Amino acid sequence: MQIIVNGRNIEITPAIKAYVKEKMAKVVEHYDQLIDFEVILTVIKNPSVADSHVAEAKCNIAGARIHIEEKAESMYASIDLLADKLNRQVQKYKDKVIKGKHKADSIRTASNEEAEETEEATVE
Repeated sequence: MQIIVNGRNIEITPAIKAYVKEKMAKVVEHYDQLIDFEVILTVIKNPSVADSHVAEAKCNIAGARIHIEEKAESMYASIDLLADKLNRQVQKYKDKVIKGKHKADSIRTASNEEAEETEEATVE
């Protein structure tokens, strides 16, 4: 699993790079089919912009690509928001893949269950 950290208008310090890798490692714990991450950290130098720190992630998963962007007042806050949102998106994708492989109900089983419930209701 590869994590690439790039910066625009910001120098990527070892502390920021370690923080990003720590947060992304928590996402990897939930789903092991992640191929790589590309995290782009940007600082908008316009003083009129309130949320001037932007964290953007592009995540390649086996069969899909997730792209997320978060803005905040500090870089660490934007990385936290990005990791939380990415975690939710990966979990959503994982649930969709698992549910697609193991379809819970088919038309036949659903209609049989409904028929049994209506029989029980008429008997009572």
